[in-house]
Amino acid sequence: MNDRWQEIRQAALDVLHPDEKTLAHGLELHRNSYVFDAYGFSPSGGGRCPRIDELISAGAGREEIIRAGEEFRMCSSYDDPAMQKLLKEAWEFSGVDCNFQNSGVEGNDAVEMLYRLSSYTNIADRLTGIYERAVYPAQLPEIKKRGRRAIYMTTNGVPLPDHAVSTAESLNLIGVFFRLGVRMMHLTYNRRNLIGDGCAESADAGLSSFGKEVIAEMNRTGVLVDVAHSGLKTSFEAAKVSSKPVVASHSAAGALSTHYRAKSDEVIQAIKESGGFVGICGHPPFLQGTMDLNAMLDHIEYIARKFGVDHVAIGTDNGVSLAPVETASKMPLTRPIWEQFWTAPGAGYELMTKEQYDSVNWLNWPMYTVGLVQRGFTDEEIQKIIGGNVLRVITEILEK
Repeated sequence: MNDRWQEIRQAALDVLHPDEKTLAHGLELHRNSYVFDAYGFSPSGGGRCPRIDELISAGAGREEIIRAGEEFRMCSSYDDPAMQKLLKEAWEFSGVDCNFQNSGVEGNDAVEMLYRLSSYTNIADRLTGIYERAVYPAQLPEIKKRGRRAIYMTTNGVPLPDHAVSTAESLNLIGVFFRLGVRMMHLTYNRRNLIGDGCAESADAGLSSFGKEVIAEMNRTGVLVDVAHSGLKTSFEAAKVSSKPVVASHSAAGALSTHYRAKSDEVIQAIKESGGFVGICGHPPFLQGTMDLNAMLDHIEYIARKFGVDHVAIGTDNGVSLAPVETASKMPLTRPIWEQFWTAPGAGYELMTKEQYDSVNWLNWPMYTVGLVQRGFTDEEIQKIIGGNVLRVITEILEK
């Protein structure tokens, strides 16, 4: 355990203050369970990246520079054997068996999605001693037995064509991305799109008629409907019209947080009735309250006690940077991209402390389990929360 990781672990211990028996039991339970992050980021690499300097010198645009940086962090940085070793150690430290991996950029542009999707496809092909890419739930236990980590793909939007002459044609790319391995898609990403309203919009108009057809095609194809970044009305209506479970993969309970990414009790009940779950995220500003691991556990406990332990999971929306990306040139200043909409009121990042964020860091996954033991959940209930509920839902989605 390096010094930084020890600091991260200590931040969680300082929040929980577990006794020795609870700590030992939680860590053992974590090791012996299937741990599935409902929405996360695999650890990103770093080191010297000359390609970014070349692009900045050539006057490349923002998107080209960002894509090069993402490819380096996610993929080619691991050409360095030392970085590979660190990657393997990070997965072991976290005890995570599978990430529902963010593998497609924000929005509906299919070409843009392919850049990130290609990186995670390539890293699974490249680091066969560490990763395997999974496309069916039945593959996951065998991947774990082989001592590897699974990547299960999701995209931050539904891919739509630039120009479509019919509704049916507009839906074709859902099947294309399914065949490329994508198993979950966001209906919206903060802003309004053709499908429905995003969670950060001032209006809350709900699901469009086209959105209902998108959901029907996702149900037919076997792609999980994710409303994590959708408005409350869009989320509610999606859960009501879907014939398969709907999830909010990385969100929070609205009863405990006023953040625009939190879901109201009405929405959580609709998600429950669909057979889905709400994944609690590891972003302190979304959680509010104490904005630390205890706040994260408060949200999990609230949903588990009020709506049932079968309908809550953990989708950290977090990862860990194993090393900084080194460049000779400074990144050019740019405005926030349209799809991210991080400038919406109430984002709250300026209120977060380093210690709060460290306590919920992706590397502290074992401490989430320790905290659930501390809260009085049974081993069976905890195993559902830390992975079993995700496994159940992704199996149901692919059932015809």
